[in-house]
Amino acid sequence: MNFLLNWLVPVYNDAPEPWKLSFQDGASPTFEGITELHDTIFFYLVVIGVGVFWIMGVTMINFSESKSQIVYKHFNHGTLIELVWTITPAFILIAIAFPSFKLLYLMDEVNGAQWYWSYEYSDYLNEEGESLEFDSYMVPESDLELGQLRLLDVDAPVVVPVDTHIRFIVTANDVIHDFAVPSLGLKIDATPG
Repeated sequence: MNFLLNWLVPVYNDAPEPWKLSFQDGASPTFEGITELHDTIFFYLVVIGVGVFWIMGVTMINFSESKSQIVYKHFNHGTLIELVWTITPAFILIAIAFPSFKLLYLMDEVNGAQWYWSYEYSDYLNEEGESLEFDSYMVPESDLELGQLRLLDVDAPVVVPVDTHIRFIVTANDVIHDFAVPSLGLKIDATPG
């Protein structure tokens, strides 16, 4: 019965879409943490933006040249205001730093190469007792089918096991490359060596 339900109901995985403004659905705890960190930092950004625009508005209304001819001599040298505009950003940075440190140490490692990626599953062996190896090339624009994404679809995509900890070891053969799996929250620069 389960097979029948899976066959009748199409499964749509989250994928990049043209003009999409939000994150893809997270496929790992790391990416869920990145999304949560983004939302936390965005909250602080909104609070800071509202505060700055409120101060600017109050300043423009109260200190306009037509409204008041009083010169505020003591506004430039106030110990209290200097403490506030020094300590407040420090507290905001500390509030942002702690969640980001936790997320930083959950990351894995990855490697890459020029014009294509080579993958090796050293934990799994084929019939000859050798580790599984294959190359993955971009699908040429002339070979793209309807629904495939230019510069994102490959002829042999890498398949990762489900419900398993995965460690990518990423390197490059020639120049620096970028290895990214957005749904896993993974983006690593592959460097030679």
